[in-house]
Amino acid sequence: MIAAAVTAGLLGVPASAAEEKAPMNDINTSPEWLQKAATGKGAVKTASGLIYEELKPGTGESPKATDFVTVHYHGTLPDGTVFDSSVQRGKPAEFPLNGVIAAWTEGVQMMKVGGKSKLVCPAAIAYGDRSPTPAIKPGSTLVFEVELLGIKK
Repeated sequence: MIAAAVTAGLLGVPASAAEEKAPMNDINTSPEWLQKAATGKGAVKTASGLIYEELKPGTGESPKATDFVTVHYHGTLPDGTVFDSSVQRGKPAEFPLNGVIAAWTEGVQMMKVGGKSKLVCPAAIAYGDRSPTPAIKPGSTLVFEVELLGIKK
């Protein structure tokens, strides 16, 4: 889906006030859930709001925003609903790092080849009020486990 969304030009769409309008009982859009995620063991919250957690350190180089990357990823909503997974498809994805949602561009640059990280992506740096699929409601936080397999310059 990420690769398809890149092609469709839907990634990198700025968010509006969706997070502020979200019902408090919906974990997928809950600011409280994001606050709790930021306090997890090893979690680092960046200035943009991305919550980054290294699951397995890599030993290779880190990509630049202008690089193409090869990754395996598993994308869920905070409630655990899987909306996309290259892991489940059994085929890694390859795309330009500056052609995806801002959370990915930022988070994957923090990784090294061979590493695996968890990226918790608030709507403001994910899809905001627009979504490439009905599986992701506007204003949703996205959670990805990403393994950086390679970099192509």
